[in-house]
Amino acid sequence: MRTFRRYLLIQGMTLVCGIVGPIFLLVFFGSGAPHELKWMYFAGLVITAVDVLAALFITEALTNREQSNRGPTVACDTSAHG
Repeated sequence: MRTFRRYLLIQGMTLVCGIVGPIFLLVFFGSGAPHELKWMYFAGLVITAVDVLAALFITEALTNREQSNRGPTVACDTSAHG
């Protein structure tokens, strides 16, 4: 659940920084999808997809780094301490 919350926070930040993608999509569909604005549809899809993928990659990298900083988990052999 912690990773999901981290992803949502990062996704929110990438959408704030890349808000132009969703705005292009809203303008395109809000205008009745005229042929002249077809470029807004494709540009909006690409920018939004890049935002989502960036958030996924950043979340994965942060999670992997956090797990590697914890170090290996070693089980203690109690029979050796006799």
